Amino acid sequence: MIKLQNVEKVYRTSTIETLALNNINLDIKRGEFVSIMGPSGCGKSTLLNLIGLLDAPSKGLIEIDGQKVESYQDKAIAPLRNKMLGFIFQSFHLINDLSVIDNVEIPLLYRATNAKQRRELAEEALGKVGLANRMKHFPKQLSGGQKQRVAIARAIVGKPEIILADEPTGNLDSAMGNEIINILQALNENGATIVMVTHDDAMAKRTHRLIRLFDGTQVL
Repeated sequence: MIKLQNVEKVYRTSTIETLALNNINLDIKRGEFVSIMGPSGCGKSTLLNLIGLLDAPSKGLIEIDGQKVESYQDKAIAPLRNKMLGFIFQSFHLINDLSVIDNVEIPLLYRATNAKQRRELAEEALGKVGLANRMKHFPKQLSGGQKQRVAIARAIVGKPEIILADEPTGNLDSAMGNEIINILQALNENGATIVMVTHDDAMAKRTHRLIRLFDGTQVL
């Protein structure tokens, strides 16, 4: 489902060159739930951004569902990213001036769906995360765990085959964190391929496989 071959990422400025990732080789199968761990600054989020086509590798090849990513021009990859990938972020990234259901509908605005279809899909996604009764609320009226569930609903509203989660439980207490990982496991059991960055060993143990990074290099 996700394949990286000899991937390298270098950040350059006029005075310094930083090797963020070096010779990464990954093969993540359809339906896997994989966690990425490592110390701060080791390249975890960089790797997730590359898998999510939010950034381009300096070297190497990335394939998503058998499709080689040849161009990183937004016009070329935006349809693939919108159709195949759902993103969950540690800090939620909800729009405070929009209601919960309007936040969830956002990814569908870039698809050929009408208002009725968008509303039906958003309601379905909110039902899956247990927030059907909060559709008309605004983010400031929600707890941290509820905000993260809205973020998950937004990630899955377009029924993506791959979900990328960057520290989805990092801002939550242990009880809320367990609720979120339970939702992710349920999505995985229903067929989603999930790649999750985490610092939490307990959360990583609930995934199928661990990828460990150290100083930009894959060590496990």
